[in-house]
Amino acid sequence: MLTERQSQILKLIITEYIQSARPVGSNLICKELNCSSATVRNEMASLEELGLLEKTHTSSGRVPSEKGYRYYVDHLMKPKELNGEDMLKLQIIFNNQQLELSDCLSESLKLISDMTNYTSIVLGGTSHDNKLKEINVIPIDTDNLIVIVVTDTGHVENKKVTLKNVSLEEIKKTVNLINDLIVGTPIDEVSSKLEFEIKPIIGRYVKEHEMVYNTFYQVFKDFSSKNINVVGKNNILKQPEFNNIEKIRDIFGKLDNNEEIINNITEENNDINIYIGKENKLDEEVTVIKTKYHTKDQEGTIAIVGPKRMEYDRVVTLLEFIKENIEK
Repeated sequence: MLTERQSQILKLIITEYIQSARPVGSNLICKELNCSSATVRNEMASLEELGLLEKTHTSSGRVPSEKGYRYYVDHLMKPKELNGEDMLKLQIIFNNQQLELSDCLSESLKLISDMTNYTSIVLGGTSHDNKLKEINVIPIDTDNLIVIVVTDTGHVENKKVTLKNVSLEEIKKTVNLINDLIVGTPIDEVSSKLEFEIKPIIGRYVKEHEMVYNTFYQVFKDFSSKNINVVGKNNILKQPEFNNIEKIRDIFGKLDNNEEIINNITEENNDINIYIGKENKLDEEVTVIKTKYHTKDQEGTIAIVGPKRMEYDRVVTLLEFIKENIEK
């Protein structure tokens, strides 16, 4: 454990660096703690030896290491109280009786992304719990129609699609085929069942079978992935540490890949958990703060992704507030 003065210095450096993104020198610490520069430099050197601080090549100041952030989170950080404005904005969302849970989640995470300039992610209830009840189509004109998907839980999704030079009769044959063979299948398995059970035989019934099959396949693929919502991805561009094009492209690629998100963001623990740098599976240049939520009907994960230089105390409080209101 650190001495009281070392703890104070480490906390000051981390809080200052979070705000400024610039290495912190001894002068600022001297003013805050009212002690000599020699004392502060010695203590900073000790913290560096312990692996809690790092010296940059471009400045005599120090920046926190991953180990330093971890010590701060585990021993020094206290959750920050929500200010009145933030709380009011979030309460308006959760008190709106017209919004379904998924909408509350999306709106609240969008708000948090705007407040913090970080990226918010919601992994909704698993599609495995929704089974296909029926699929139907409503023609709009000769080329466009609405595809309606209904699940056994009463959830209804619709999608406008375009099918040129395909008769309504052929489309209805495809709908009947899907309803005959795939009803009762969990939504997240429908795409593979289409691939292995419908694709081999659809040509017997439908002339333009390739175009029709691809359209319905995409409808189900979109529906099953709709429980993943990434908000504020471009906020990464606002963080000064992400100024490398290759690194930005790499992180964006991961955030655009549903499989990466499911594998690397899904949380099994009910606490608010903080994964700093190499501790998280998404990318070692970021911090991921996330938690699992439970409601009567579903469970999922909410997560905030940002730089290691993240406002940990504020994000933890915001996630706790959202989790508490979701689970009411």
